[in-house]
Amino acid sequence: MPFINVLPKNVAELIAAGEVVERPASVIKELVENSIDAGAKLITVEIKNGGITYIRVTDNGCGIESQEVPTAFLRHATSKIKTDTDLDSIATLGFRGEALAAVSSVARVEMLTAKKGAASGTHYKIEGSNEILFEESGCPEGTTIVIRDLFFNTPARMKFLKKDVSEANACAAVVDRIALSHPEIAFKFIRDGKITLSTSGDGNIKSAVYSVLGREFSSTLMDIKPTELEGISVSGLVCKPVNCKPTRNNQFIFLNGRLVRSGTVVAAAEQAFKNSAMIGKFPAFVIYVNVPFNTVDVNVHPAKTEVRFSDEKRIFNAVYTAIKTTLISSDTRPEINLKTPEFNRFEHMTTEEFRQQAIKTEETVAEKIYNQKPKEYEYKPQQNILLSGSGFDFAKKTSYVMPDGSESKALSKEEAAEEFKEEIFTPASEPKTEISVPKIKEPINVDIEKEAQEEPEIKIIGEAFSTYIVAEMSDSVFLIDKHAAHERILFNQLKQKHKIEIQPLLMPVSVVLVKEEYDAVINNLELLEESGFEIEDFGASTVVVRAVPAILVDEDISALISEISASLTLSGKPQTEREERLFHTVSCKAAIKAGTKISLLEMESLARKVLCSKEIMYCPHGRPVAFEIKRRELEKQFGRIQ
Repeated sequence: MPFINVLPKNVAELIAAGEVVERPASVIKELVENSIDAGAKLITVEIKNGGITYIRVTDNGCGIESQEVPTAFLRHATSKIKTDTDLDSIATLGFRGEALAAVSSVARVEMLTAKKGAASGTHYKIEGSNEILFEESGCPEGTTIVIRDLFFNTPARMKFLKKDVSEANACAAVVDRIALSHPEIAFKFIRDGKITLSTSGDGNIKSAVYSVLGREFSSTLMDIKPTELEGISVSGLVCKPVNCKPTRNNQFIFLNGRLVRSGTVVAAAEQAFKNSAMIGKFPAFVIYVNVPFNTVDVNVHPAKTEVRFSDEKRIFNAVYTAIKTTLISSDTRPEINLKTPEFNRFEHMTTEEFRQQAIKTEETVAEKIYNQKPKEYEYKPQQNILLSGSGFDFAKKTSYVMPDGSESKALSKEEAAEEFKEEIFTPASEPKTEISVPKIKEPINVDIEKEAQEEPEIKIIGEAFSTYIVAEMSDSVFLIDKHAAHERILFNQLKQKHKIEIQPLLMPVSVVLVKEEYDAVINNLELLEESGFEIEDFGASTVVVRAVPAILVDEDISALISEISASLTLSGKPQTEREERLFHTVSCKAAIKAGTKISLLEMESLARKVLCSKEIMYCPHGRPVAFEIKRRELEKQFGRIQ
């Protein structure tokens, strides 16, 4: 058996460094977190060659006392905790005191730091845990740390680094996430001499999200209604159900200002989106959760990205309530934004038409310049302008009287009309020109107006492809998927436990099921009965169906029961989940099918239920029920407005 040896200090430090320093991105994470703990309001990160050869982190934090600088590079040296009881209520991002020690053991490190109000600062250099320089120096308040030649003394670890581009992207991702976690801090990220990120630090979450994730993504987010439940506060931004993503890559969770991974928070968010988000899509969000420090353990993983809660249920309830409330109160119908065509009025002109248009434009510009009037010019019409009948009655000729008494050239009737539309100049010494405007009586019935507000007027224009109802309401046209709409209406009725009309079958139907499906039906007979089914156990993996909900009487009963049993097999143990799967199947089977003709009255009834209720936004599978096209969008398409 080999002898047991105590590792030399330099070897032990290299192994310990591997827990904290895996790549340039992990170095940046540790240093930026230290800057945040130092109270910095402005942090700049610069890298070159993916951070392998050069990293610089500059902040305007509190700085470090000169005599404490060498101590800061020792293992387990920290100002964040002192006793074991402090571990129960950690309020800072860094606390282990390993970051600077680990980085300095595998890189060349240079530090410039000065306390606020100090006359001078400290310049310190350390390479591979060996002190090189320690001197007084002039430097701005705060701390600047420069990391050069990462892993210069451990070439074996260099081969595990990826290409410069990949490492630089990882560094950028770290800065992005930290910038999101602290919108009150201004961050700047410089990559190979180019600024790629700059946040305002104004404390506005939307500003940070806009800077980090871009305009397109931020425009799909809604403000989470700030919620406080049992001492847990939740805020942030969440996407609309129609904007859910195919992956979970756009989910950001910040616990007490720290980026973490939490299955509890993700599960709560996805549960809130259930029956609204399309199957296979995941909600995108930026969630800030604040909990008492003594209710969470952040000392679970060296990278501090995983945490453990003392009460997972409280966290789940708080996040679920906040997001569900937001979806109910803030979600709006998806709007179709049509691409505005480029309007070119010269495109279809002949050569002669173009020439005439050019001459006319030139004359108009010249005339405008000639007729341009300073404020002291007076406009004296030769006769009153009367508004009568359906049009304007203009004098045949109108002239401008100049200050010297001369008159400008006469304007034609059409030119005078154009001038009248733009502006009327009235002589100060003469009475104002009277304009007789016919009075229009507009009787208003208060009761009718009130009724209109309660029941908006909905006009059914028609039906497209026997699938989509086209309806007009207010200044919008709506396209309604009648199957999705009817499915959601039925689903809501089933969930609200409305009395379900049951239709007994003339001839009971026997259905043979596989063992798992048979067990699922037998174990949920009570639930099926509440949903309008009358089913008996016939033994030998067979059930007998004697009654079904009236809305399903025309369906293939055998296939329907097989589908329901399959959905119950996939369901988990919670009663609510089994109910929802059953209601999904029933409502989908009973809803109007695409291609089925319905009457105008039926279309109007369906459209009214959809457009007058914010609860009917998505079908149970997450597909949108209706799309809105605003009148303004249509008018832009036809060139009526620009």
